[in-house]
Amino acid sequence: MELSHRATILAMSNVIAQPINLYDLSRPRLGQLLAAWGHSDYHAGLVWSGLYRDLAVDPESIASLRPDLQGRLATSTLITNLAMRSVIDSADGHTRKFLLELADGQAIETVLMYFRGRATACISTQVGCAMGCIFCATGQMGFRRHLTAGEIVAQVVHVARELRRSGQSLRNIVLMGMGEPLHNYEATMAALETVMDQRGLAIAPRFITLSTVGVVPGIRRLTQERRPMRLAVSLHGATNEERSRLVPPASRWPLEQLIAACRDYTETLGRRIFFEWALIDGSNDGPEQAHALGRLLHGLDAHVNLIPLNPTTGFDGRPAEPPAAKAFQAILAGYGLPSTVRQRRGIDVAAGCGQLATLQP
Repeated sequence: MELSHRATILAMSNVIAQPINLYDLSRPRLGQLLAAWGHSDYHAGLVWSGLYRDLAVDPESIASLRPDLQGRLATSTLITNLAMRSVIDSADGHTRKFLLELADGQAIETVLMYFRGRATACISTQVGCAMGCIFCATGQMGFRRHLTAGEIVAQVVHVARELRRSGQSLRNIVLMGMGEPLHNYEATMAALETVMDQRGLAIAPRFITLSTVGVVPGIRRLTQERRPMRLAVSLHGATNEERSRLVPPASRWPLEQLIAACRDYTETLGRRIFFEWALIDGSNDGPEQAHALGRLLHGLDAHVNLIPLNPTTGFDGRPAEPPAAKAFQAILAGYGLPSTVRQRRGIDVAAGCGQLATLQP
């Protein structure tokens, strides 16, 4: 065990006044903690299974543990169950939005979506967002703080419990909720390692999509570390000038850098990359923009998700009309670029892409 890890585990095991959130621990770190308490890795496996297979609501309810371990968990650890301030169902019958309260009183929104044969959780990684995309409600509310790995994991568990009540299971996760995942890289990756672990929630990497506005250092790091989840990049403009109007980070990471990072990602990992394009009536939904996008992505192993703009109170743009979306698709097809016009879900309850936000000060 590395010295720094050993020191961390010993410090964690001695601080009783601040219980350890079990969701913050990776499987190896859980094993190290229990080893410091004198328990074998077998017992760590029982705890892990209780957390992520049985979805235990507190340490005391984890089954089949020795009484001394049960007692130590009860006094030294906790499970962060996010308090549900509200839940609202969309009239579409397929979307449920949760407003979840964090321990410090901040709140986040998490969305459960039902599709044929699968359920998808849309997960937040920050309270608010620092990226400031002008058509996004989360960007409009500004940045409050990063979520911890445990707070990200807790959202997944919350949705998994919700599904289990009706005999269903969670298959897909999209990191498309509040926040920029690559701005909170360490916590996001730690949380994904937990939810992908085959001994627990076992969400397969191919069913996890991480969405970014184009944080180039983060994309480079995903490539270098060969992270297995799918990547989606929010583009919305095919020139630096057009993109900067909608996505302020574009001035920091211009398209030349972004597309180079994306090209390296696809070539190094042999994996398709997804690009998201919010179709805004009269702004970026015309033939000129479609041709520019086709030229920009030429030669990339890419798929374009076209998303008719979802309304927010801070932006007066309107979604593109269906004929414009269809014409945009046809032009992309001429460049050999496959595309999908994304199905809009939960718009009536502000649960769609770009609509998540909380109103607390």
